Amino acid sequence: MSHHAFFSALAMALTLVGFYPYLRGILSGSTRPHVFSWVIWASTTLVVFSAQIDAGGGVGAWPIGVSGVLTTLIAVLAWRRRGDVSITRGDWVFLVLALSSLPLWYLTDDAMWAVVVLTVVDLLGFGPTFRKVCAAPQSESCGFYGLFALRNAAVVLALEQHSVTTVLFPAAIGTACIGVMLLIAYGRRRAAVRARRHCYDPR
Repeated sequence: MSHHAFFSALAMALTLVGFYPYLRGILSGSTRPHVFSWVIWASTTLVVFSAQIDAGGGVGAWPIGVSGVLTTLIAVLAWRRRGDVSITRGDWVFLVLALSSLPLWYLTDDAMWAVVVLTVVDLLGFGPTFRKVCAAPQSESCGFYGLFALRNAAVVLALEQHSVTTVLFPAAIGTACIGVMLLIAYGRRRAAVRARRHCYDPR
């Protein structure tokens, strides 16, 4: 087995491990995902997968394809089980930006610009999570984001061709996951310090 195939298999395994608890939560009714958000993420991930294949990413693109299939499955399940279907103006902006990548790719005949647009869309999607983590660092799982940061590192190592088109999306999302982890760790540490001070000085 080549090192590309090894890291691709590792990335796909980490993807399945990461998504399994979320899918289980949807099926049990304890998790109610936002349908529109998952439709956007499914479309962006599948287009990036197509662009990576077109740019020669080879087996390294497969984990992104698996993610696209799983996000599509979550979107379908969310709709069938009537998850959160509220749609804001911002949701429509994200969807239009995501879909704009396809004509941009067609007009420029360059998949790189489609990947750039889709990467920006996905990174903007981290904004609400960053704000939530700053306010409530206990509300997110550091391990979950660590798993996906590791997954994206494995994707980059698995790619057969390295270019902006193939590397940008997994590298940017992996970096964003690390950013969330750092915010969680900082917020929890600050909360622990405040708690200790409160114990010594209850005023």
